[in-house]
Amino acid sequence: MAKLAVVLFNLGGPDRPEAVEPFLFNLFNDPAIIGAPAPLRWLLAKLISKRRAPIARNIYGHIGGGSPLLENTMAQARALEARLRDLGDVRCFVAMRYWHPFIDEAAAAVKAFAPDRIVLLPLYPQFSTTTAGSSLTAWFRSAQSAGLAAPQYAICCYPRNEGFIGAVAQSVEDALAKMDDVGPPRVLFSAHGLPKKIVAAGDPYPWQVEQSCAAVVASLGKRDLDWVLCYQSRVGPLEWIGPATDKEIERAGGDKVPVVVVPIAFVSEHSETLVELDIEYAALARRAGVPAYVRAPTVSAGDAFIAGLARLVRTRSGGVDGVEPEGGHRICPVHCVKCPIG
Repeated sequence: MAKLAVVLFNLGGPDRPEAVEPFLFNLFNDPAIIGAPAPLRWLLAKLISKRRAPIARNIYGHIGGGSPLLENTMAQARALEARLRDLGDVRCFVAMRYWHPFIDEAAAAVKAFAPDRIVLLPLYPQFSTTTAGSSLTAWFRSAQSAGLAAPQYAICCYPRNEGFIGAVAQSVEDALAKMDDVGPPRVLFSAHGLPKKIVAAGDPYPWQVEQSCAAVVASLGKRDLDWVLCYQSRVGPLEWIGPATDKEIERAGGDKVPVVVVPIAFVSEHSETLVELDIEYAALARRAGVPAYVRAPTVSAGDAFIAGLARLVRTRSGGVDGVEPEGGHRICPVHCVKCPIG
């Protein structure tokens, strides 16, 4: 029986308060996050992680002291495995970038499984050098060290994937239904932000997020929908892409319109949805005078999203090895020079 390994990549998160500082160090010591030379980057990562750890521990304290991301990702892995059983002996492995199970741990587990084929599937629908790019770079390094010889089929992005878009659209529909008694809301599609200098260097992330938003809006079929793409989770002194989600919430308060916030670049619940959106921004909305505030849930392990991932795996595992987006050809415009497809 053919053996297929599917590796699901995600950010990772601390599983207990003591893990917060080392998790942050791993994050900021990634050259895709801070591009300084290694010795300076190590020092900066030490400094930043030490300073931010108390703030981050307080954030995670709202959700039990640790991140639920691994549990959520494992649920997605189990659901995807169930969808792919007809392909043979299929096993999904979880590879986290900055906390356990690390990518090298996943590579060792895949090696022990001894698959005939490997599909690499970042749980980031939109490609960025700081997320899927960093994870795939680390994977290929770890896979070589582990001696993995099976063909590897990497999916770099799927911003318009039918299952993903359909799942988000349904989530928006459900949230909009809660607004029937308060008037037409403004939909804020909220994505994790990036420093402007990363985007200026050719990172395709904001362009791909725009494609996802446009596809969701088209799927909804509401011509008069009031919607905005905005960005959250700004950290540090650099100038970040905008508009900022918190500023858009304040603007909605000034306009006296209800708000539906939709995570458009997150596929699992974690601190940025459960704390930043559900607690901090909900409180901001009350202070700003927003008449009603509803946050749409992430796609998580919902049937439509998992079905979309399964179709991606089926299509990609029959192609040529290497890195490809959904559809097999480059989708990014020419100014996105950091697109992994030449």
